[in-house]
Parts: sequence; structure tokens; C-alpha cells
Amino acid sequence: MEKGVTLPQDCRDFVNSLKMRSKYALFLAFVVVVFVFIEKENKIISRVSDRLKQIPQPVTDANSTDPGLLLADNASLLSLSELDSAFSELRSRLHNLSVQLGVEPAVGEEEVAAEPSQPALAGHQRRHVLLMATTRTGSSFVGEFFNQQGNIFYLFEPLWHIERTVSFDAGGGGANAAGSALVYRDVLKQLFLCDLYVLEPFISPQPEDHLTPVLFRRGSSRSLCEEPVCTPFVKKVFEKYHCKSRRCGPLNVTLAAEACRRKDHMALKAVRIRQLEFLQPLAEDPRLDLRVIQLVRDPRAVLASRMVAFAGKYESWKKWLSDDDGRDRLREEEVQRLRGNCESIRLSAELGLRQPAWLRGRYMLVRYEDVARRPLQKAREMYRFAGIPLTQQVEDWIQKNTQAARDGSGIYSTQKNSSEQFEKWRFSMPFKLAQVVQTACGATMRLFGYKLARDAASLTNRSVSLLEERGTFWVT
Repeated sequence: MEKGVTLPQDCRDFVNSLKMRSKYALFLAFVVVVFVFIEKENKIISRVSDRLKQIPQPVTDANSTDPGLLLADNASLLSLSELDSAFSELRSRLHNLSVQLGVEPAVGEEEVAAEPSQPALAGHQRRHVLLMATTRTGSSFVGEFFNQQGNIFYLFEPLWHIERTVSFDAGGGGANAAGSALVYRDVLKQLFLCDLYVLEPFISPQPEDHLTPVLFRRGSSRSLCEEPVCTPFVKKVFEKYHCKSRRCGPLNVTLAAEACRRKDHMALKAVRIRQLEFLQPLAEDPRLDLRVIQLVRDPRAVLASRMVAFAGKYESWKKWLSDDDGRDRLREEEVQRLRGNCESIRLSAELGLRQPAWLRGRYMLVRYEDVARRPLQKAREMYRFAGIPLTQQVEDWIQKNTQAARDGSGIYSTQKNSSEQFEKWRFSMPFKLAQVVQTACGATMRLFGYKLARDAASLTNRSVSLLEERGTFWVT
């Protein structure tokens, strides 16, 4: 009789248990579906799929900013940044909920193993230095200040491969500027974590067994040309960007990543990061100790240098300059592109100088002209800002390479008679060209202390300075 009484109760308990488990299962399934959906959406940008990869297109001016990529009224992509921030917060909340429900392992179990290990430093913090610049601002020269230090792993323009491989619809306007900025940012983060494998999908042809002979400007990184990264030379394998001081085999990405983790600090230069605000997640990432050095130069000097270095892209400018009768007019889109370049630089600098909480102590503004006049002093200031002791090796390199009798050969040379070189543009630039730059970039020039030339005489007069004396623009 007792069994006849207890059996229905057990059945009822069992049925109730099934109902409760069904509710939890449905809820868990919903959370998983939502989380997977968001992860897939995020990977459109941060893990650029093969569908985005296209045949490399002709490169525009190596650092030009299409005016169509600037948001209306110079909004500086703020709304898209807020959207990205809100999205990240939502994803984080869903992740935390999933962990609590046991759907996903907590950080420290699976994710820690997935991230590249960082070297354990005794007595000091590993720094991550970004030299943020535009083309023809002297960034190759200033980058050498970090490349020459033995305990820094330095990369020269690694984002070049992403620009050549990933294409965004030209009609997308500001959304495309945001998309490209987010891709650059996420690749940059992985590089700072020594995950060099992140570059492999963007290198063409793709590396085989993590070996590539076509990493852009490999020879400009000492860390990639020293043992053990420099493997024995392989005959019949042409390396496009070979090491300068020794012959090495194709770059082994695995060995390079290991070398990165062994170095005390990491630094790289990039001329493709144009919106400082997009670096906020990197500045707030606890795995990184980011330092951003924004290098600027007189826009008149930049244009003069680009017209020599990228001559084919400035044919319309040259035609306009050679027209003495005034029949040829400079195309408005050319002026808009120039204005767009200056505005993106100015907006980033203004943000850095405002010292928002996330950037406080992490931003330094440097004028190339100041580096050219006082290279050793500026090198010491940059190293002090970065929190890295400057070695005698770097000081010796600066002394040797800034006192040359003449500039080194080639448009990318890092050997400069710097005290004489930085104002050479003034004595060959037609005044009407300077006027165009001053009109398009006036606000940017005033911010950085570049004086406007009133006439042709003041432009070419050596006794008239076009540079205001400024103190060090770095945040403590």
C-alpha cells in the first residue's frame, strides 16, 4: 500500500523537475543563440572574413583621407564610437550571464590560454608604444629612435598589409571610415600582444607553414633581422623586403612572435591610424600599457614632400602650378582631400590635448621640426614619456645619423642632416601652393604653432621663422 501511495508523488516530482529543467534549457538556449549571433556580428570587423579579401587595388596617396570618409560636420566618428562601446558592453553582459549559467568558461580557463603569453618582467612594466603619424612627416626617422634600442621589439608599418587586402565599399562614407578604423584597431591590439599570426590572412601570397618572404619593410625592423628570427638564407627564394645588414631566410612568423615576447617592450609605427578615439579600448585593456606619440609636421612641408615621393598622384597639382595664365583650376576634390587630412590630424590632437581620463598620461604630441632641431633632447623626452630608459646605443645612433654632411639617398632614408633639412621645402615651394595649404589647413597649423606666410618674400626669407616656439606637448 505504501508503494501505491508514494509512486504518484514521485511521478509528480519528476514531472515538475522536467518542467523546471525545460524552462532553464529554453532560457540557456536563448542566451546561447543571442551570444553566438553577437559574436558573429562582431567578427565581421575584428576577424575580417575571407569574403572581405580582394585583389589589392591601386593605392591612393599613401596616407590620403578621402573626404567622403569623414563624417558630416567633422563629427569625428563619435556616434559610431559610442555604438561600438555600447555593443562591447552588451556583449560583456551576455558573456557574464553565460558564465553564471555555466554555458561558457570564465576568463582564466579558456581565454587565458588563447591569448599569447606575455613575458614576466622583473621590476618594470612592459610598455606598448604607438608612433601615430601620416606619410612624409618623418615617422621613419623618428621610429628609428625605438628600433635602435635592443630591448624593444619594433615593427614598421604592419598595417600596410591590411590596407592592401581589405576593401570597403567606396560609397559607404563615414561608416567605411569607422569599419576600417575598427579593423586596424583590432589588428593593432593583437600585434601589441605579440600575436603576429593575425597578419597572415592579409599577406599576399599567404604564408605557408608560417613562412613568408614578403612582409612589408622587414628590413626596417632590427628585431626581425637578428638571431634567432634571422634563419639561414634560402637560395632561389626572393625576399622582396630583405634585411639590410645580413641575408636571412623567409620570415618565420612563429620565431618572430617568440622574439616579441622575449623583448621587454613593444613599439610600432603606423600612418593608417587616423582617429585617436578608436584607441580607447587599447588604452583601457589591462594587458596593455599603451603610450601614443602623435607625430605632426607643417602641412606645407608634408605636401611638398608628397609631391616628390608620390609624383604620379600629384599630376593635377603640377599642371595647375605650371599654368601661368590661370586657365587651369585645381580640382575641388583635391583641396577637400587636403582639408580632410588636416582635419583628421587636428581632431585627434585636440582629443589628446584635452586629456580625457582614458588617455591621461598616455598621449604625447611631437612636432617633427622640434625633433629635427633637437633630436637627442626630443628622444629623451619621448623615452621619459614612455617610461623606458634610453640606452647609449640609441644616443650613439642619433649622433651619427643626424650630423651627416648631406641627407641619405632615397626618399625613405633615415639619415638626415636634420638641423638643415626640415625647412628646405620653403625655398622651392611656389607661394600660390603655400596659400592653398594655408587656406585648407589654417586651423590645424594654428594649433601646432605653424605661422602663415603673408607673401612669397616671407616664405623664402631665412630670417623669418614660420615656427612658433612651443613647450613639450605631453601629458603627465
